[in-house]
Amino acid sequence: MVSNNFNLGRFLDAQKNSYSTALAELLSGRKQSHWMWYVFPQLKGLGQSYNAEFFGLDGLPEARAYLAHPILGQRLKEAIKAVLAHKDKTIVSILGELDSLKLRSCLTLFSLAAPAEQLFTDAMKLHFAGEADAQTIALLKSRLEI
Repeated sequence: MVSNNFNLGRFLDAQKNSYSTALAELLSGRKQSHWMWYVFPQLKGLGQSYNAEFFGLDGLPEARAYLAHPILGQRLKEAIKAVLAHKDKTIVSILGELDSLKLRSCLTLFSLAAPAEQLFTDAMKLHFAGEADAQTIALLKSRLEI
């Protein structure tokens, strides 16, 4: 059962009319529209924009709830698998410079939230030489979550 303590509905609302577009763009190997915040969420406090704050996850418990959600968790995994399918491309060529950093933050957060889920680690290995996002780790440490 997914915790009701988190407003995960904000992600469902945002993805309602754009998830299929996001997935199609990822499968094609080139992101062209704006959906990064709610398809690959990162830790709240990393970004400065309204969207970064609104869609930012409060920490490991919310990341675990997101992953456990029957729709959001499945979509996150599906989107990451679409990125992993492009072994011949750099992540910057798929997402662009800024959004590739957001993906690294997302992968770091979820790899810590669900260490048994190899998908996040595999994506970090392929596109980021296995290196986690230092800012995500520092922020989680400052909150005493790791």
